[in-house]
Amino acid sequence: MAENVIEFGDFQKVEIIVAKILSAEPVAGADKLIKMQMDDGRGGRQTVAGIAPWIKPEDLVGLYVPIVANLKPAKLRGELSEGMMLAAQDSEGNLSLVVMQKEIAPGSKVV
Repeated sequence: MAENVIEFGDFQKVEIIVAKILSAEPVAGADKLIKMQMDDGRGGRQTVAGIAPWIKPEDLVGLYVPIVANLKPAKLRGELSEGMMLAAQDSEGNLSLVVMQKEIAPGSKVV
């Protein structure tokens, strides 16, 4: 069994929706951070992710990605991050971004 087991009710508190990445650029003075403007179907939001060593900003534009929409906003290197993208990282440090299989309306709930 997995460690740090949570109740189903705890998981239900996490709101995961689809967002389309409209623009992406490196965060000034940060080696790993990329700032993205996203269409979340709710008026838009900005997220910041530490994925620059694995993904170029220009390769992100146009992707539909699941994001944690109800995460408390945080400032990273002075930039507001209003959500969190999902990615997987293996034991060798390789990272793969979770991307939707096909285009789907921004704001769609991940179920």
